[in-house]
Amino acid sequence: MDLLIVLVKTLFFYWIIVLVYRFMGKREVGELSIVDLIVSVLIAELAAMSIEQYDKSIFLSLIPMIVLVLLQIILAKLSLKHPKLRTLLDGNPSIIIEKGKVNYKELVKQRYNLEDLLTQLRAREIKSLEEVDYAILETSGKLSVFQKQKGKSVYPLAVILDGVIQEDTLKAIKRDKKWLEEMLLLENVLLEDVFYGFFKDHQLFLIKNSDCIT
Repeated sequence: MDLLIVLVKTLFFYWIIVLVYRFMGKREVGELSIVDLIVSVLIAELAAMSIEQYDKSIFLSLIPMIVLVLLQIILAKLSLKHPKLRTLLDGNPSIIIEKGKVNYKELVKQRYNLEDLLTQLRAREIKSLEEVDYAILETSGKLSVFQKQKGKSVYPLAVILDGVIQEDTLKAIKRDKKWLEEMLLLENVLLEDVFYGFFKDHQLFLIKNSDCIT
């Protein structure tokens, strides 16, 4: 009888976790945010505890799971509307290599040593640092690498995200807010109307909210 209860609970929580991840959205495991990862670990622990304690009601684990999923969905929706909250929860991407030069200060800040960087580059069949134009450590922990191409930069640097100026990017491209305001004025665009603005090949490109499908 105990074996049957464990089997039923196992199948039940299998489908519950499948549904939970469907609600949480489609992401690869390596691209989970910190909140997603915490929720995932807690849900797995709750399911395991419920299966092991087969003499207790499944609702003791099911209710906390529902609360965690609702919390994750609410935070995800809030972070879409409030970039500062998203930054607080997920952090910002870090430029590890910029225009072929290693940013050692950022390596130390992210507790990312040179051997880690070289290992990640070798995994992408890049033989040396000289081949890299930009390397970005994403908020998921994944390293995005852009190799050098003759005569031009291949990596678009985000200057505006959801109407919010990315000050670190402005510093990286040696520009300031005054320059950005002048560029927006030339384009006759308000800052809050910009969905995505990026700098590439010494030019500023803007995608307005009105250009997006809603």
